[in-house]
Amino acid sequence: MTVKSLFAFAVLLLGLAACSRVSAEVGVGAKPLPGAEVLLDGSRAMLDDKWTYWKGPRFASSLPIKWQVVDDPVDDSVDGGHCISSFEEVAAGGKYGTADIVTKKPYRDFRLHVEFLVMKPGGNSGVYLQNRYEIQIFDGDKTRHGMAAVINESDSPYEEYKGVGKWNAYDIVFRAARFKDGKLTEQPMVTMYLNGKKVHDRVRISQVWGGKFSGVDGGNDDGKGITDSPQGLKLQSEGHDVRFRNVWIKELDLGDTDTDFSE
Repeated sequence: MTVKSLFAFAVLLLGLAACSRVSAEVGVGAKPLPGAEVLLDGSRAMLDDKWTYWKGPRFASSLPIKWQVVDDPVDDSVDGGHCISSFEEVAAGGKYGTADIVTKKPYRDFRLHVEFLVMKPGGNSGVYLQNRYEIQIFDGDKTRHGMAAVINESDSPYEEYKGVGKWNAYDIVFRAARFKDGKLTEQPMVTMYLNGKKVHDRVRISQVWGGKFSGVDGGNDDGKGITDSPQGLKLQSEGHDVRFRNVWIKELDLGDTDTDFSE
């Protein structure tokens, strides 16, 4: 085999290894990467230890967190057969911001895994990167405001959603906005898999959507006034029973603008 052939073969092997790494690390049941922090494991202790309420302008609940530890309706092999329900009465009618929970620890660049299950048709929640940028959870909505959309920034890959009563998984690499001398120089960026398939590739996020009740900076210059600060991961309550389990995060330092999976 010539030197040129050996080089080509080595490149092929590296590519295959990278593909197998990605497929092994995404989708329902994916195990935390080395160095990752588990944020939800189905236990009350972890919910109280690592999360609190986002006390935004519409906050209407009170500590301790009212989200409940419930039985996993379909699978007892993950998180001890338990999961966390997003239902809170104060959020009924879609009153987001009244009882959303956020991690006590802030994050900048990261790799994130979240598993969710919508219990009833029309179930609505959301995963907020840095408590700013929503990855939508909305059964039945196939629009740019719908299921698995980087809200108002990308189309909904609805065909990859498994439907009501089934576990789904978001796997995300997020690169935070960059600033110089207090001015925004690079928009935040996200790459995402839904149930093991890449559905968003290096999507740039132009602003915080949803107004002041949505998250940090939502009321700042109509969401365009993004500030230079890490923030927690947020899960949204809209008065629906959407369940979460196996949530973990690994902090990254993405020096360049690539959010493709490399871990």
